[in-house]
Amino acid sequence: MIRDLKKRAEKIYDLLSLHYPEAGTALLHENPFQLLVATILSAQCTDKKVNEVTPLLFKRYPLPAGLAGAEIKDVEALIKPTGFYRNKAKNIMKMSRDLLEKFSGEVPREMEKLTQLSGVGRKTANVVLGQAFGIPGIVVDTHVLRLSGLIGLTGNNDPEKVEFDLQRLLDRDKWTKFTGMLIRHGRAVCVARRPRCGECCLLDQCEFGSGKKA
Repeated sequence: MIRDLKKRAEKIYDLLSLHYPEAGTALLHENPFQLLVATILSAQCTDKKVNEVTPLLFKRYPLPAGLAGAEIKDVEALIKPTGFYRNKAKNIMKMSRDLLEKFSGEVPREMEKLTQLSGVGRKTANVVLGQAFGIPGIVVDTHVLRLSGLIGLTGNNDPEKVEFDLQRLLDRDKWTKFTGMLIRHGRAVCVARRPRCGECCLLDQCEFGSGKKA
């Protein structure tokens, strides 16, 4: 069965590549620290809205030291449009302090170290590893979680289990792009409330769209 799943995953990768040849992050950033902050802010918020907020935030606080020592009310005011701004302000400020205290202000390149930072889980860490450092990772956001289940690539609902399931199906050098393409497809075609199956390039490979999954 795993062999068949691998073949189908490869086919899905190829089909998505035709439609989304460029599948990097849409979050604007100039360095790993900025990407880390922007990714934390993107939780339950659109990338477009985050991109409207971060230029002023990074102009005011370009380095971890600045954000770590900022007044929390000032940070809250800058990021308020992203939603859940009180918790996000606490997280990005604590994350900045963690960077200074644990890693001399440098964003680490290892999953184990990244996830030691406040507000950073495996999803955020994989975004940073893949997009800032070119280290392959499976980013399991809401789109990847939903699509991988609908398509039939995993039977798990836990993000970490889904991450490891997808890792087994594709060569490591395809991990980052694959999940980036799934995210784009989830936003453009396989939308949560009403998937546009008739427009989907994956219809023949999808258990839900082909009627193989109730």
